[in-house]
Amino acid sequence: MVKGSIRKAEFVLYGSFARTYRGHGTDKALVAGILGFGTEDYRIRDSFEYARKAGLEYRFITNTEKKDIHPNTVAITITDTEGQTTVVVGESIGGGAAVIREINGVEIALSGEYNTILVKQRDKPGVLAHITRCLSDCQINIAFTKLYREKKGEIAYTIIETDEEITGEVIAAIEASGNIISATRIEL
Repeated sequence: MVKGSIRKAEFVLYGSFARTYRGHGTDKALVAGILGFGTEDYRIRDSFEYARKAGLEYRFITNTEKKDIHPNTVAITITDTEGQTTVVVGESIGGGAAVIREINGVEIALSGEYNTILVKQRDKPGVLAHITRCLSDCQINIAFTKLYREKKGEIAYTIIETDEEITGEVIAAIEASGNIISATRIEL
């Protein structure tokens, strides 16, 4: 979702997350996720120290005022080393599962149950065809595709869930188009 490495992350925690994030380890898990640690990674408990060593700035803000939101919601503002900012809103739905509900103000639904790629692109004819052609050329079968756009002719997001793993070769092929801003494998 970001071009460079993540330099800074701000977590706004809502509902019960806002009240329990320290005691339940949610804070450490969120920082670990930004660092790319998996859910079973032993380093999660020391994620603050790993973040410090990596030069990752982070902070937590609680919001218990907003009521019309899932109780375990977090809004994460990520800033990369190139200065690009991305805002992701997600929900913890229990059992270690999460759903991404929004990226940069665009409502989506992303569960992470399949191999998933998120493509940020210019909203122009032929861009989706390019993406699916790249997947087909690499023998990757598409299970689900969703396309969202901020505004006609501007920025769009394609979420593709596949049966096969999405390799670096596939990412490079997709990003070869001048209309692709970024292509990222998503692991929830």
